[in-house]
Amino acid sequence: MPPVDLLLASQSPRRQELLQQIGVRFAVIPVQVPEVPCEGESPADYVSRLALAKAGAGSTLRADLPVLGADTVVVHRGAILEKPRDRQHALAMLSSLADDTHQVLTGIAVCRDGKQQVRVVTSEVRFRAITQAEAERYWQTGEPRDKAGGYGIQGMGAVFVAHLAGSYSNVVGLPLTETQSLLADFQVPVWCGAKHE
Repeated sequence: MPPVDLLLASQSPRRQELLQQIGVRFAVIPVQVPEVPCEGESPADYVSRLALAKAGAGSTLRADLPVLGADTVVVHRGAILEKPRDRQHALAMLSSLADDTHQVLTGIAVCRDGKQQVRVVTSEVRFRAITQAEAERYWQTGEPRDKAGGYGIQGMGAVFVAHLAGSYSNVVGLPLTETQSLLADFQVPVWCGAKHE
C-alpha cells in the first residue's frame, strides 16, 4: 500500500482531484456531519464550523495522521445556496444567479493530536444572463445535482461564468494555495511523486 500523509474527511471527487493535482498522498475517511446552518450564523462561520467538524470527526476515527475537512457554499445576496433539492430548486437558483455576482466560500480545517487550524477563503463569481431554456438543458446534463449553487465551474457550468475574482480552485471546492499553507503547518508535503529531470 502506498504511503499516506493525510486523511481527507470528504468523499467529494473534486477535492480528491485537487489534492492529487498538487501531489498530496492521502486516503479518504468518510464522516457524517449534518450540514445545517445555525440561526443567525454567517456563511463564513458556517463553512468554518463544518470544516472543523468534519476534520474533528475524522480525527476521532484515526488519530495517527492529520485530517483535512472542507465545506463549500455559494452565497447570493446574503443567502446560502447549498446543493439543489430537485429540478425546480436548481432552476430557481440558476435564475437568481444569472446576470449577477455571487460569492463562493470554502472553509478548510486540519486537525491532529488536539491541534486544529481553520481558514475561510472567498471568491467572487459573476454569471452572464441565462435563459430558462439553457437552465433546463443544463439541469438535464445531471451536473448541477450535487453542486453547491447548482453549477460546476470545472464542468459544463463554466459557460455561465463571465468573471472570476479570487481562487478558481476555491470555487471548485478546495483553495489550493491556502490548503498547501495549512498542510505545511502539519508537515504534510506536496508534489510527492513529481518527476525530476
